[in-house]
Amino acid sequence: MNSNIIITLIILIFFSGFFSAAETAFSSLNKIRLKYLATNGTPKALKTLELAEDFSTVLTTVLVGNNIVNIVSTSLATVLFISIFKENGALISSIVMTILVLIFGEITPKTLAKAQPEKFAIAITPFISFFIGLLTPFTMIFNGISGLISKLFKSEDTDEFRSEEFITMVEEAQEDGDMDEDEADLITNAIEFNDQDVGKVFTPRVEVCACDIKDSLEKMDSLFRESGFSRLPIYEGTIDNIVGVLHEKDFYYQYYRDGKTSIKRLLSKPVYTSEHVKISALLKQLQVTKSHMAVVIDEYGGTAGIITMEDILEEIVGEIYDEHDEVVEYFKKVDDTTYYVNCDADIDDMFEYFDIIEDEEFDFNTVSGFVIHSMDKIPNKGESFNYKNLHIEVSECDEKTIHKIKVTLVNEEEEKEED
Repeated sequence: MNSNIIITLIILIFFSGFFSAAETAFSSLNKIRLKYLATNGTPKALKTLELAEDFSTVLTTVLVGNNIVNIVSTSLATVLFISIFKENGALISSIVMTILVLIFGEITPKTLAKAQPEKFAIAITPFISFFIGLLTPFTMIFNGISGLISKLFKSEDTDEFRSEEFITMVEEAQEDGDMDEDEADLITNAIEFNDQDVGKVFTPRVEVCACDIKDSLEKMDSLFRESGFSRLPIYEGTIDNIVGVLHEKDFYYQYYRDGKTSIKRLLSKPVYTSEHVKISALLKQLQVTKSHMAVVIDEYGGTAGIITMEDILEEIVGEIYDEHDEVVEYFKKVDDTTYYVNCDADIDDMFEYFDIIEDEEFDFNTVSGFVIHSMDKIPNKGESFNYKNLHIEVSECDEKTIHKIKVTLVNEEEEKEED
């Protein structure tokens, strides 16, 4: 009699481990990897994917099955140990069954399933399908009850997949070694692409190389050669009135060759945009109009700057340099605590470089704007201030703006002493 109970207990503990492993496998598997396996010669993966899509039914089935075998095994173990140890049998049964269930029914099977969830889920799919059919009456009852409770205590929908969650997944993949830094940066930039405004990317008005339509041929020629740009905005009277874009090829091969064609006939129609337009929307507009440059206008209709196709693509792939570009070193390390920062650098890049967490939203984009905002004026050379664990000193400036700052890292104790 006791030998039959022991054999039954072994079988029940095995099923307890099976259901526990199934729960872990289906809750932690990667559906994308399953789809890949299903389309690349693993037919069973398709059935596993179907079960994974109906996870609530799978979960209810394994929980019902697990509870049934655990309750039955506990009852049989109590009967067995009472028959052997009399009045202490119930206590001994509780201790022994707790240890056995934890080791063989929970921890070990869940650990094994977690190591290769997709492979394990595919292997047990036929058995899970069998138990789903066998326990259908129970699952229908419990699913109905849980659905009713969910309606009574309705919560906000949290199933929407957010870009921040995907970025976290990319960071975890990079930390685990499944993805290198360049790949992670490329994917992260692509995810954040839709959130970027033109105002974060465009070239400001003061840095725009442009010509008046009445300028001489020699001046346009000189500007093309000095700037190295293939396109120049052409304005009439003032840069706030950009009337077109002149391409280098059109200039040299059509106008400069015979000097008879009117400049106006060589200009392509400018595309206008705003600082608040998403660069993803502007990219589509440039593709439709077959343009490589857009004029950014401010709220008063004046020219705030320009943005090119290259500026937009750099938000995904990083800086693009050609043989004519001068490589700008925005951050130069002097020693372990001292750095020089070019004030044309993006303020977000500076905070990321020094591991600074932003506490507020800023209306400026560059380090120069940050320094002027922090000091509430255009500072003179040598003036300084503290921001978090940074001591910032102006090292190069003029009457209009700041060109370079010296950044010194200070620890919290030194900062308190200075305060």
